[in-house]
Amino acid sequence: MGKYRWTICSLVFFATTINYLDRAVISLLKPYLETAFKWTDKDYANIEIAFKLAYAIGMVGAGRVVDKLGTKLGYALSTTLWSVAAMGHALVSSTLGFGIARSFLGITEAGNFPAAIKTTAEWFPQRERALATGIFNSGSNVGAIIAPLTVPLIAETIGWQWAFIITGALGFVWLVLWMLVYETPANSKRLSKAEFDYINADLPVGLPTESVVIEEKPKTSWATLLSFRQTWAFVAGKFLTDPIWWFYLFWLPDFLGKQYHLKGTAVALPVAAVYVLSSIGSVSGGYLPLGFIKRGMPAFQARKTTMLLIACCVFPIVFAQYLGQVNM
Repeated sequence: MGKYRWTICSLVFFATTINYLDRAVISLLKPYLETAFKWTDKDYANIEIAFKLAYAIGMVGAGRVVDKLGTKLGYALSTTLWSVAAMGHALVSSTLGFGIARSFLGITEAGNFPAAIKTTAEWFPQRERALATGIFNSGSNVGAIIAPLTVPLIAETIGWQWAFIITGALGFVWLVLWMLVYETPANSKRLSKAEFDYINADLPVGLPTESVVIEEKPKTSWATLLSFRQTWAFVAGKFLTDPIWWFYLFWLPDFLGKQYHLKGTAVALPVAAVYVLSSIGSVSGGYLPLGFIKRGMPAFQARKTTMLLIACCVFPIVFAQYLGQVNM
């Protein structure tokens, strides 16, 4: 059996890496932009609020767009638009302009995860989806690792504008590969029959494998979606975890600069270290449920058990404020 599905997973991983690299650039350029535009922390916060509001609005409709256009074109459209938005930051000459640029970036970057999840559903059997999701999701950490190692160096060498241009241009490199490589499993000429059958192993016996592509599923209304307890459980979970994630992404370099006087390239290793550990956790979070499933645990229970174990790993963060003055 072939492993072509993992080639597709690697493409999604790299898209997610670029997605997070583009959004993390501004946090590392904050000292340069504060000098250039006389920003206060409030100005910077308002600019990032604009990004997050646009991102939230984009999330509402991004999945519909991907469903309408299909995974290949939907992902390509999102990547094209957010790459243009990322590069467009280099042309901005005012605080208001940055707010507009960040809003455009936010609403277009929202397409990445719906498209990535749809790709995973198309290309992986149920037993491997958690692992595939963990791998592509680790791209968000890799993007956040690459950013501090490269962005300050680019800014100090050739200017902050080029940090936006170079990182934004990476999306177009990925776009070429995506358009050349991606097809649905039923239409892919690079996929062996054995791997195709494995991907569709979850289908009921006797159901044509082609139906996984052509079957029209009934649309779910917002009212129906909001009536599920699972929806609100997911919302509650994201409400608790996302503020921490977004704080790290947009404010950690600034915090390290003000608390420990780390500037420019000096902030690279501490910020990268945080996301190296996060990347390990992301991939491990994909492996754990797969291991539970192999031991006979139902998939749903395996995923919930994994989430519980990972949630317990968050507890040590309460000691961070007490250890803040400890020098290693």
